[in-house]
Amino acid sequence: MGIFSSLSKIFSGSPSSASTPAADPIEYNGFTILPTPQSDQGQYRVCAQITKGAGEDVKTHHFIRSDLVANKDECVELTIRKAKLTIDQMGDQIF
Repeated sequence: MGIFSSLSKIFSGSPSSASTPAADPIEYNGFTILPTPQSDQGQYRVCAQITKGAGEDVKTHHFIRSDLVANKDECVELTIRKAKLTIDQMGDQIF
């Protein structure tokens, strides 16, 4: 499989339909991180849903990275670390 077909898999479809929650949501600095690793050729891609707010004011960011991890639990841990780093660096600009 070529690099372009791999890239098209990453960007096609909605992130929420391509992944399912693998862990409980994590609260971090007013944001909620929901790890949703995506299965990709026998490995797992770092992916999460980051939200902030409640009701009609909820904002959502679909967080997907190119990192692939062999173990699903390790992928969840890496996803949480990277999501926290992104929140620290970008804050509300993530939306």
